[in-house]
Amino acid sequence: MRRVVVVGGGYAGLAVARRLCCTPGRFDVTVVNPHAYMTYQPLLPEAAAGLVNPSHITVPLKSALRRARVLTASMTGLDPTAKRVQATAPDGSVHELPYDDLVLAVGSITRTFPVPGLVEHAIGFRTVEEAMHLANRVLSRLDHAESALCAQRRTRMLTFVFIGGGYAGVEALAEVEDLVRRTLPNYSGLRRDECRWVLVEAGPRILSQLPERLAIYATDHLRARGIQIRTGTRLLQVTDGVCHLSDGTTIESDTIVWTAGVVAPPLLRDLPLPLDEAGRVRADEQLRVPGVHAVWALGDCAAVPDIHTGGTCPPTAQHAVRQARRLAKNLAAAAAGRPGRPYRHRDAGAVASLGSGKGVAELYGMPLRGWPAWALHRMYHGSRLPNRRLRMMVNFGWLFHPLAAGRAALHALEDPREPLRAADRAQRRAG
Repeated sequence: MRRVVVVGGGYAGLAVARRLCCTPGRFDVTVVNPHAYMTYQPLLPEAAAGLVNPSHITVPLKSALRRARVLTASMTGLDPTAKRVQATAPDGSVHELPYDDLVLAVGSITRTFPVPGLVEHAIGFRTVEEAMHLANRVLSRLDHAESALCAQRRTRMLTFVFIGGGYAGVEALAEVEDLVRRTLPNYSGLRRDECRWVLVEAGPRILSQLPERLAIYATDHLRARGIQIRTGTRLLQVTDGVCHLSDGTTIESDTIVWTAGVVAPPLLRDLPLPLDEAGRVRADEQLRVPGVHAVWALGDCAAVPDIHTGGTCPPTAQHAVRQARRLAKNLAAAAAGRPGRPYRHRDAGAVASLGSGKGVAELYGMPLRGWPAWALHRMYHGSRLPNRRLRMMVNFGWLFHPLAAGRAALHALEDPREPLRAADRAQRRAG
């Protein structure tokens, strides 16, 4: 059996491993991933808004890959000459994994900049934990604001700032703003016009991945909902919950969300691999890493040539899953001594949700707006979750969501150990 090590258990890595496991007797597959599950990130905004159960967009790798070995660890070394990968587990254990073929699908991480105070005050939006934290943060601000007597403090609690106007930032803001609209009727002491929503984008427009006419429509729609959009503006620093912007304005807020793009993991720079200027692993049309024998790359971490545009494929789930299909076939061909085939896929378009019943999309050059775009968003992502049971649960939840409209979500504990510590402190004081 041909030993294949897949580093990364995200959308691309999971798809490759599953296809290889469907050819029993030919491949011995090991998947290395820091977490024991993959997250379907396109539905994180709806998870934050309470429209999707967070557990329904996380796929346990062991149950999805029953014929593969799943190792919860991080790649920390690579010796292409000896064909050996070094992986370090959370407890510090070091595993040496020999391979016949190595597949790199480590995805991407949140791109940060040296903005003073950013890490201390902002919330990211790449994981289920961050999505749940954001929902809890927003709902807790409503609770505290209703009880606040200080007008300035109340305004600060009800101001929500999102940095980054790409898909993640726009969808997260739109869905969470919808959550607040549904929840506010439960707060007799709050008015909708007291909530302030600000979207900050360094580029000339939001949703730069979409055609300009659709980006303009999305901008007008969000502004009609009272959302402030500041384009051509950067975050300079955050001090004690105050955002200092490049246009000279300052915004006080208890909730700052950072969604300013993604970048390839820095660990790639420590490996003997060819990288492009963005730090991604260079791959050829067949998804091989040139100059490194038996190493392949795909997904967000790879610079894969786009035959149709002459550039490289964008970091989208659409390309990741199709690259996975081609790579699995090319690995099978290599194992049989046959030549592989190049990756070819014309981008079908893009879709972005702007909240329940609202969206923008482009499908093979055809623009869609409003409800049709939103329906396309749900149909596409409702069919792409890599688990049949989870697909059913997500679609079932969407179908019956109107029955629960206006119901406030339960708050998650910010620190699960704090209640026990608080009880202990109270008892110590009492006696």
